[in-house]
Amino acid sequence: MIGKTISHYKILEKLGEGGMGVVYKAEDTKIKRTVALKFLSPELTRNPDAKKRFIREAQAASALRHHNICTIHEIDETPEGQLFISMNCYDGQTLKAKIAGGSLPVEEALGLGIQVAAGLSRAHGVMGSFWFPAGGNTRSTEQRLQTRRTTPTIALSL
Repeated sequence: MIGKTISHYKILEKLGEGGMGVVYKAEDTKIKRTVALKFLSPELTRNPDAKKRFIREAQAASALRHHNICTIHEIDETPEGQLFISMNCYDGQTLKAKIAGGSLPVEEALGLGIQVAAGLSRAHGVMGSFWFPAGGNTRSTEQRLQTRRTTPTIALSL
C-alpha cells in the first residue's frame, strides 16, 4: 500500500493496525497536508453491518468540534469498495508506549485523565470503535501533548 495513491491521498507509511483495520500516514495531494487514513479491514468491508457502523461513527465523529477530539475530514471508498476515513495525523509515540515506559508523574497522569474525560464528555453518545487509548499517539508542541489513537479522536494538552 505504501507509495500507492488512493483518491487524492498518497500513502506514505503504515502507522498502526487494530481490530477495525489499518491506519496509514498519507499526503493529501490536493491541499498538501499530512493526514491519517483509516481503512476498514477487507473482512469487515464484506460485512454490511460493519460498513454501516464505520460510516455512522465517522459521521458522528466528524460533527464533533473540540480541542481534545481529532478532526475527521472525509469518508471515502477505494475502487475495490474498501471504506476509509481521512483525519488529522499527529506525530508522536503511542499512549500505550508512553504508559509502558513506566509510571507517569502524578501531575502528568492527572492532566491526561482530565483531557481524556473532557474529550469523552464532549463526545457523549458517540462511543464506538473510535475510542480506545492503546493506539493513541502523543506529541509535545507548545506545551501541548496531543494524543490520537490509530483511529484518532482524543487530543491531549498539558
